[in-house]
Amino acid sequence: MNVLFLALSFSTPFHKSFYEDLLRVFQKNGNHIYVACAKEKRNSEEIGISDSRGITVLRISTGNITGNIGIFEKGISTLTIDLKFKKAIKKYYGDIKFDLILYPTPPITLVNTIKFVKKKTKAKTYLLLKDIFPQNAVDLGMMGTKGVKGLIYRHFRNKEKKLYRISDFIGCMSPANVNYVLSHNREISLDKIEVCPNCLAIPSKIPEFKKINSKIKHRYGIPEGALLFLYGGNLGRPQGIDFLMRCLEKEKDNKKVFFLIIGQGSEYNKLKTFIKTQNLFNAKLLAYMPKEEYQDIADQSDVGMIFLDHRFTIPNYPSRLLNYLASGIPVLLATDSNTDIGIIAKNNGFGFCCNSNDIEGFAIIVDNFIHADREAMGRKGWTFLKENYSVENGYRIIMNHFKS
Repeated sequence: MNVLFLALSFSTPFHKSFYEDLLRVFQKNGNHIYVACAKEKRNSEEIGISDSRGITVLRISTGNITGNIGIFEKGISTLTIDLKFKKAIKKYYGDIKFDLILYPTPPITLVNTIKFVKKKTKAKTYLLLKDIFPQNAVDLGMMGTKGVKGLIYRHFRNKEKKLYRISDFIGCMSPANVNYVLSHNREISLDKIEVCPNCLAIPSKIPEFKKINSKIKHRYGIPEGALLFLYGGNLGRPQGIDFLMRCLEKEKDNKKVFFLIIGQGSEYNKLKTFIKTQNLFNAKLLAYMPKEEYQDIADQSDVGMIFLDHRFTIPNYPSRLLNYLASGIPVLLATDSNTDIGIIAKNNGFGFCCNSNDIEGFAIIVDNFIHADREAMGRKGWTFLKENYSVENGYRIIMNHFKS
């Protein structure tokens, strides 16, 4: 089969795409993979066609869409990306007959591109639904449903509905996602929506539990004997950073634990200032860590952390969970009440969860981890990862629709 993958980004020599491992499984099974992705204005990659170990990659010049940019710039870039993708695909992939079009959200604004390729090539379309926009923006107060903001909301809501309509199949990250989409989009039939979760290339074996390299430990100021709680990822409004700060303040006198936070985002400076002014001895914030060192720290951490703003009505399911499970560590989840990520972790024995406006609940969980059999929890998580979140499993779910 000829498979077209549409996305905001794809692997570069400096960064591996979250979706590359899944596409490699398609490639391994004899399919020809064509990628069309954005080359944002700020990035240095060459536009046009290139080869990535047998995968054809088309980078299309666009404005800046991701990252910490102004809302006006992001809005203009988001609104114009569809036309740019369609034009580039006509030029570079116009002679290729595609059998399958794969596309994750974000963005939801490639509707016309997908519609064009689908009509021209008679390809089947599969949406990997990772982000429910614009409702997530409404939840965080970044968009409204009335007045001028309501006009913007309705524009993107119509785009969202069109995207669902032209998708032959919709793969959601969890059962709660399936239920949410069905309950808010009554026109979607049960036979086109399913759970197709985030997936990774799973390590051949669980990382060994070993002592942290003393040089790395000393370099990052991690004290001997303290339980290491790791957060690695985006530090933006969706993560509910105000709650994280209150939790760090609650635990500031706890010498048994150390919180290492690594990431960037719109709330980074706010968190940095807070940690400095509060003089927190058991918390450290880093904007960046070399990939190899981060992986070493992750493999040897005691607990991974996930935070979601308590206001969310949509059931987010952060992909960061998979990285923690691959490192063989249990997970602390402070989330809204609508996602099922915490319930899944708790029911399968690899995590503890609380609501992300419950500081006392967070403190109880921290104490629970101090006394828990964390190695056993980590092994349960790794087993769950292998059985449910492998790229081979993701491939099987998608290709199940193409059995003759």
